[in-house]
Amino acid sequence: MPISPLATKDSEDRKRRQRAATLALYAGLVALALWIIRSFIPAMVWALVIAIVVWPLLQRLSSPKQSALRSSVVALALTTVVGLFVVLPIVGVFTQALHEMHHLIHWATDIEENGIAVPLFVTQLPFGNQIAQWWQANLARPLAGSPAFLELRGSHVATAGSHFGTLALRGAVHFGFMLLTLFVLLRTGPQMSEQAVKAVRRVFGADGTHLAIRMAAAVRGTVTGLVVVGLGEGALIGASYFATGLPHPAELGFVTAIAAMLPFCAPIAFGAAALWLFAHGQVGGAIAVLATGGIVVFLAEHFVRPGLIGSATRLPFLLVLFGILGGAETFGLVGLFIGPALMTVLTVLWREALR
Repeated sequence: MPISPLATKDSEDRKRRQRAATLALYAGLVALALWIIRSFIPAMVWALVIAIVVWPLLQRLSSPKQSALRSSVVALALTTVVGLFVVLPIVGVFTQALHEMHHLIHWATDIEENGIAVPLFVTQLPFGNQIAQWWQANLARPLAGSPAFLELRGSHVATAGSHFGTLALRGAVHFGFMLLTLFVLLRTGPQMSEQAVKAVRRVFGADGTHLAIRMAAAVRGTVTGLVVVGLGEGALIGASYFATGLPHPAELGFVTAIAAMLPFCAPIAFGAAALWLFAHGQVGGAIAVLATGGIVVFLAEHFVRPGLIGSATRLPFLLVLFGILGGAETFGLVGLFIGPALMTVLTVLWREALR
């Protein structure tokens, strides 16, 4: 008995509604799952970014038919290296800070009893006499009875300490989950990458696979441009700290390197160092630090970093800059790497549209 066109249309409409309902159900379940793990999404994204960066090294250390034990050992070794790369400098700076804590306590006690003397360079500044008079009236006298100083020593310090402790504990927990996620990604990486490539090819075709590869290259190039160039800036500017006699030049160089990984933040670090030298009468050293930092940052920000990121992502300089700054503003620190990847998507889609 032949099927009527009306029955065929009803069957097609029913299947269409079922597909729409299924897609809505899948979307709702995915949204619910993401909402449940929302607190750990930043740690997972950081783990994914780091896994993309160390992927070439993982491929060199792995073999096509390696055992599960070898996969675990390689993943554990790489995860340990990443963890030590982050933890050791922080521990070093924290240990040095604790070692110098008695100097800070002595300085705080001294200014509480005697005040802060007017620096010599103040009178050489524009309106220096007026600044020196205000300083002498408010800061150069003992601060023990000052209401502002008592308030600073009271509730504000306790609140700041509690807030810092909470942030540090939360950061340590998220860092631990990031390392755990990174270990799982590296251990199951080859199988997971093959499955991901198959899924992308099946859903989006060859163009989608090419786009995913370009996005991974963008993330890897951005990490190289930010981290490696930042470490180089910290080393070169740290050499000027050592040459001018700044205390703890290695620690200050590390802080400068961290600042240099963020766009336009390195001048804050070496500017503060130059100000310290200037306040202690070392005008020549302050000028040397400012000149060295300015030259290094200018070359790194305008030539080296855009060249590294742009060559890996095939992005123009402005898109690299907007991607880094916009990504950081939208997603935080991890947005430094997500932004250029999204700019790569826009560039690929634009070039495809012009074909």
